[in-house]
Amino acid sequence: MPATHHVERQPSRVHVTEVGPRDGLQNESVILSTAEKLELIHALVAAGVNAFEITSFVSPKAVPALADAVDLVTALRGLDGVHLSALVPNHRGAERALEAGIDAVVMFVSASETHNAKNVNRSVEDSLAGFEDAARVLEGSGVELRGAVATSFGCPFEGDIEVASVGRIARHFSELGVRHLSLGDTTGMATPPLVSERIRHLREVAPPIVPTLHFHNTRGIGLANVMQGLALGVDRYESSIGGLGGCPFAPGASGNIASEDLVYLLDEMSIDTGIDLAGMIGAAQIATRLMGRDLPGQVSKAGPRLALSDCSAVPTARG
Repeated sequence: MPATHHVERQPSRVHVTEVGPRDGLQNESVILSTAEKLELIHALVAAGVNAFEITSFVSPKAVPALADAVDLVTALRGLDGVHLSALVPNHRGAERALEAGIDAVVMFVSASETHNAKNVNRSVEDSLAGFEDAARVLEGSGVELRGAVATSFGCPFEGDIEVASVGRIARHFSELGVRHLSLGDTTGMATPPLVSERIRHLREVAPPIVPTLHFHNTRGIGLANVMQGLALGVDRYESSIGGLGGCPFAPGASGNIASEDLVYLLDEMSIDTGIDLAGMIGAAQIATRLMGRDLPGQVSKAGPRLALSDCSAVPTARG
């Protein structure tokens, strides 16, 4: 155990942030209109989702699917009890997010130099230095400053990422006053041992940080990594409706863990989320219709564990 002697116990309540409108849509060939996004978001709110990573204030040329960032945030402002956050790469993005009326700005950087260069065309050091300018933009605004570290569990270009690299970035964020930091599993390279290593290291080197885990299901063990996070007492997760998602700057990146699958798992473990599973299944079906293709989520297809079938509709074996 680290020097902080953090007591690890499974949480009784988990905070789920829906990242479908941002991470879920940024890599899709189908670009949804603002009205279509709002249809999906309102269905999620009706299901009890109250926290969204709603968009990213990046160049529309880089991510065309998120070109309506200002319009989307403007349309959603004032939703009672709903918290909206947005990714920003630099101080100009922070200014645009602030003007739009966002609740929280998420500054992001990769733990991998190569991925950071592909993602934002900057070195890690340059990104970190730029965050200080972004933090100054937000001073006195009441807008929360959060952080995100992409490729926290591995990089498709560099391979393994040293845990110390993630810890160094976490310390920098902590010094800027950030308390909520998301560890991004950008291409599904996380494994339960890596989850343990990262969480315990963060608790040792940056104890004020409250970690959020953001898993992709590229290699089929996204929910296994959630289980490991729960065993470590982590109570904040990010997921995407229907399993939408992927990174346009990382080859092989597939969707996030599906929000409805995550809620199902937590329900079956008697862990409270405040989210209605039936409503999430309905939202996943809306996402499927809007995208015009089958989505990776499983529970929206199979239904809950006790969703029973009419036996008279099933043929009986003969012989």
